[in-house]
Amino acid sequence: MTWLEEYGTAVLNGKIVACDKIKRIYNHLLEKMVSKSDRYIFSEKIANDHINFIETFCKQAQGKMGAPLKLELFQKAKFQAVFGFVDAETELRQYNECLTIEGRKNGKTTECAALELDLLVNDREGSPEIYNIATKRDQARKGFNEAWKMIIQSPDLRKHIRKRQHDLYFPLNMGTITALASNVNSLDGLNSHVVILDELEAIKNRDVYDQMKQSMSSRDQPLFFCISTNGFIRDGIFDAQYRYAEQVLIDPSIDPHFLPIIYELDDPDEWDKEDMWIKANPGLGKIKKLSFLRGSVEKAKRDPEFKPTVMVKDFDLKESPAQSWLRWKELDNEQCFDIDFDYCIGSFDAADSVDLNAAKAVCMRPGDNHIYVRSMYWIPEKVLEDQDLAGDRKGRDNVPYKHWVKCGYMRTYPGNKVMKQVFLDWFIELRDEFDLYPLYIYYDPWHIDDSLKIKFEQEFGAKTLVPVSQGTRSLSEPMKDLKADFRARKIIYNNNPVDKFCLVNVVAKQDINGNIQPVKMLDPRKRIDGAVTLIMAYKGLQDKRDEYVNLNKSAEGGD
Repeated sequence: MTWLEEYGTAVLNGKIVACDKIKRIYNHLLEKMVSKSDRYIFSEKIANDHINFIETFCKQAQGKMGAPLKLELFQKAKFQAVFGFVDAETELRQYNECLTIEGRKNGKTTECAALELDLLVNDREGSPEIYNIATKRDQARKGFNEAWKMIIQSPDLRKHIRKRQHDLYFPLNMGTITALASNVNSLDGLNSHVVILDELEAIKNRDVYDQMKQSMSSRDQPLFFCISTNGFIRDGIFDAQYRYAEQVLIDPSIDPHFLPIIYELDDPDEWDKEDMWIKANPGLGKIKKLSFLRGSVEKAKRDPEFKPTVMVKDFDLKESPAQSWLRWKELDNEQCFDIDFDYCIGSFDAADSVDLNAAKAVCMRPGDNHIYVRSMYWIPEKVLEDQDLAGDRKGRDNVPYKHWVKCGYMRTYPGNKVMKQVFLDWFIELRDEFDLYPLYIYYDPWHIDDSLKIKFEQEFGAKTLVPVSQGTRSLSEPMKDLKADFRARKIIYNNNPVDKFCLVNVVAKQDINGNIQPVKMLDPRKRIDGAVTLIMAYKGLQDKRDEYVNLNKSAEGGD
């Protein structure tokens, strides 16, 4: 029996406790092994050639230094899947990308280091270029340094692999291992054979992924090997890859060259059930110490601010930072709507050249207690132009503004700042193109001059604009009630990623009387403008609910 069969069978019969996504992928892999119709066959010999290399030549670089590196069953099963399925005619491997998500301290860095040494020496490739990618060079060099330590501990590898100023060099095939930071300007022009991306969740912008993926296009059997825990950054490349992996797990034919291996808890309520922890931690008890995880869980029970870290990093669940106003499970709502409304309560938050400009239109309909939110954001065009000129691949504020603009969630405005006329133009657009009339528009008066107010009054009436002071007196009650509605799943905002970015960044600052107001996290890149705008619109809905509901009933009766 192969290691793939041994592990997969144990997962499917319950001998090894596993999450639904692991059961799905191993069920698919076991079916492939016996399939006669697929162009790809399973070659145990080719798969084991890689595993045997690692266990023969790679040595422990930590703990029992110099001892042979022995892979655990779950690692051998994965490597047999990655390397064992090959084209029946050419013997080139089927999978050119593998995404592994697992809890921290399950041997990710050691696994990656051993893998890149194997692929440098043992992959039948001329001049293989192998790259360690991370957000910063110091992080990228962790895997690079781990590989070098393995080489030092291995007499056989030490004879043949040299450390040069910027890489590890194998003269027999002129191959290299190089550490690269995602913020460098030299990712173009690479000819990658293997890309090792340790901690995908830390990559802020998918341009890095796209560039490295494209750099492999001339290789016969490249491998993009991503391995990561979950993270606190939402709607970046990690979430995009996770969603893609979910689609492939449902229908592997979507991408027969992509292998998703996702270890996670199936339910957040499993976090304090010790027999479930292995679902997210396949190396538990052998690589990762059970006592350490047990201690982390006990601390999380006593310290609510530590719990999100455990949920995300040990159990691979989505969560917000501890100080956030809303937990991730409260704000995350993927429900969308396509409903025509007659009236809305609007809001907008004007900004200088640094923050986002945001506007909202919130709507309700008779007999429905949900609140439906339409949003728009604006950013100065020059901000994105400067980013391109500087070769900054991370994205302003470490989020994909350019992608959001392309998708229609945001708009750019010429120059280095956004003129406040955009808010009036947007509400006119809602009225003229969608027949959606703002009954009232709540706004922060700080950046708004009299000339714009006059234009609003001319378009929508003298009493439409309602100024809102930005403090606990005005915002505390709507913040608290809005949080309750988020918890009740009443707020539907078309799964807008910019809304999520702003919502997850809000901290509720509390005064001595228990009143709260929204403030940013300490990191100035954590924009909250969309959340503040939503709170103001919600306040408007509270203040004018009776008038708004009666107007909607009248409109419905007229239809």
